[in-house]
Amino acid sequence: MPRTVSPLLPATRERLRQLGERLRLARRRRRLSATQVAARAGMAPMTLRGVERGAPAATMGAYAAVMQVLGVEADLDLLAAADPIGRALQDARLSPARKAPDRVPAASDSGAPEAASTDKKPARSGAAPRLASTTPRARVASVSSAAAMKQATGASAPGFVSARALATLLDAPSRPRAKTKRR
Repeated sequence: MPRTVSPLLPATRERLRQLGERLRLARRRRRLSATQVAARAGMAPMTLRGVERGAPAATMGAYAAVMQVLGVEADLDLLAAADPIGRALQDARLSPARKAPDRVPAASDSGAPEAASTDKKPARSGAAPRLASTTPRARVASVSSAAAMKQATGASAPGFVSARALATLLDAPSRPRAKTKRR
């Protein structure tokens, strides 16, 4: 029964192909034949051919065995070591004092300064009262996702989203619920 492999994005498939090519070049620089490397790695020559072509069906263990034979297994420590996106998302959630983005005026705003909201929460143990309309959720819910993303990132570069803006958008409700009367 053949194994099924999850489909990969073209960019990921290209990275695997490039890894296989680098492993093939490393083998050739060491003047080792494919048969020698396959035997030392404990695999069939067909498996080594798949690794050198960047086949997604080849296991991570097969790639690691070839890297070990070639003496480049220390490069495995570099895989996913930095994780800048994950760290930024973690820092955004752990940060106690996040500054919320400024409110983008809605089309219905008249341009006149708004009066302060009357639904203030009582201050707890010396904490300053917060206006209900200044919460990041309320602010993001009132603005379209594209405008909120542009405002949160502070950049108009298409395709760029900061981790903080992503975390804010993920935490926001998808759309405000309509109020209905019960009879």
